[in-house]
Amino acid sequence: MTGPVSSDSLPPQVVMVTGAGGPAGVSVIQALRRAGHRTVGVDASPEAVGIRLADAGGTLPRADEPGFGTALCDLAQKHSVTAVIPSVAEELVTLAGAASDLDRAGIAHWFPEPGAVVSCTDKWLFHQAITAAGLPGPPTALGTADGVPGPWVVKPRHGRGSRDIHLTDDRASIPRIVAEVPDAMVQHCLTGREFTIDALVDHDGVLVAAVPRWRSETKAGISVRGETFGHDALVEGVGALMGALGLTGPANIQGFIPETGPFAFTEVNPRFSGGLPLSLGAGAELVEQYLRGMLGYPLQPDRLGYRVGVRMYRYFEEIIEEPGRAS
Repeated sequence: MTGPVSSDSLPPQVVMVTGAGGPAGVSVIQALRRAGHRTVGVDASPEAVGIRLADAGGTLPRADEPGFGTALCDLAQKHSVTAVIPSVAEELVTLAGAASDLDRAGIAHWFPEPGAVVSCTDKWLFHQAITAAGLPGPPTALGTADGVPGPWVVKPRHGRGSRDIHLTDDRASIPRIVAEVPDAMVQHCLTGREFTIDALVDHDGVLVAAVPRWRSETKAGISVRGETFGHDALVEGVGALMGALGLTGPANIQGFIPETGPFAFTEVNPRFSGGLPLSLGAGAELVEQYLRGMLGYPLQPDRLGYRVGVRMYRYFEEIIEEPGRAS
């Protein structure tokens, strides 16, 4: 992050967006371009669609491979990047370690504390954190259903999307499923309406934006149909949750609201979500305000409100490429 800036306007930037092959990365690239910024999409795969949607792009090693931070800095300097927005949670700890290199290159950034990231990406640590804070979540155990009422969901302690997730109401099947799922944890399977909240927390840990939306339909863990709604108690709970985790910057929070009884949180991703376009379409300028914050500009609370009842319907759109011709 740079020093404080007094001007209220944000001049056009050159912003690198990581994870350009995923829905979150694509959404951020599109939001930045609409706001008049130049984008550089990067991903571990040269086939990432966001590389094609951005103004420029390139490939990087995976974050768990040697040379990730150096390669990112080199590519950023090649394209005169002024700021970097990560869209992959698993990159954040490595990026925090490269913060000094980014500073020397004059590239603005805003990464949450590594401990807060680990408390989100490790679902068992997340369960422990919300339990210690007295926040609502499903009963959970590691590798066993002991103390966990059914029905059950078995999922990896470390995992993304909907991979290796199994639902069952047969307690006898749990040992077999646990043996098949890497580092398995067992949770009570919540019922009710599933929600996601797109949130932004300022550098001081204060929740400055929270947009609740129903996950009306999902495919492969990505929201394809949803609707914004209002829920003051839920937003208040999100503020307490972010404080318990020590998380700053963007986050998306998932959970359930049953027909009767209190809501419960199931996970937090310390990044923008794949369903971000709905929150943006409802009026919350989450990407622009996050960029302002990392560049040292004051956040604009009046740009972070949203309209209730806005709906999203996601569809596919194709990019056609031919050898030797621009797409």
